[in-house]
Amino acid sequence: MAVPFRRVSKMKKGMRRSHQALSVPGMITCPNCGELTLAHRACSNCGYYKGKQVVSIKTTEDAE
Repeated sequence: MAVPFRRVSKMKKGMRRSHQALSVPGMITCPNCGELTLAHRACSNCGYYKGKQVVSIKTTEDAE
């Protein structure tokens, strides 16, 4: 089995892995309730998207 002749330096290893970083998803604040939500998706807190309610959210008050 082949074994590397020289050890890979920390710099070369870091340069190779420079494109593997995690990226943060685009978050916006909901204009209706102010909760942080993913962009281009309905708010999981209030169910609004572009000023219209598109998803009905059940709360503990609705269950009773």
